[in-house]
Amino acid sequence: MPPSCPAGRSGAAARVGRKLTAGCYRACVTTSRPATPGLGRGTRVRGTRQAEALSLVLDGLPGFCSAQQIHAELRNRGEHVGLTTVYRHLQVLSEDGRVDAIRDSSGETLYRKCRSDAHHHHLTCRNCGKSVEVEGRAVERWAEQVAAEAGFTDVGHTVELFGRCPQCGPA
Repeated sequence: MPPSCPAGRSGAAARVGRKLTAGCYRACVTTSRPATPGLGRGTRVRGTRQAEALSLVLDGLPGFCSAQQIHAELRNRGEHVGLTTVYRHLQVLSEDGRVDAIRDSSGETLYRKCRSDAHHHHLTCRNCGKSVEVEGRAVERWAEQVAAEAGFTDVGHTVELFGRCPQCGPA
């Protein structure tokens, strides 16, 4: 990530070769299995001009951003995509496992294009937003055990791990 991009909500503009929206995060949390394409809400992202424009913006994001920030960047690029369309596409992409989504401390959902096809979790710094991938074998075993004991099948999960990175030091 370029050093000029904020890792947290600092109010500074994020940059990837040109000005992006403010307040992007670097973090990631996914569910244990991507949704099966064709299932869910019944809405799919088709190869429309709007979907292509959204994909290009997501490719350029340095970290997690809100739907409103993504919409603003689309408008900055001269794209005419409605905010509702942005939300709908992000929801479908998230359900399909192509976009990672997390909630910030205010409860707002933030999005980033998924950089891995494999199931993964991230540990995110509460202070600067730095994120590292972590293996969750113990979490996976625990989730399977709890589900089996309760008689559940086809179980997914979301795990959000937060702390302070070595550069930010102890609280």
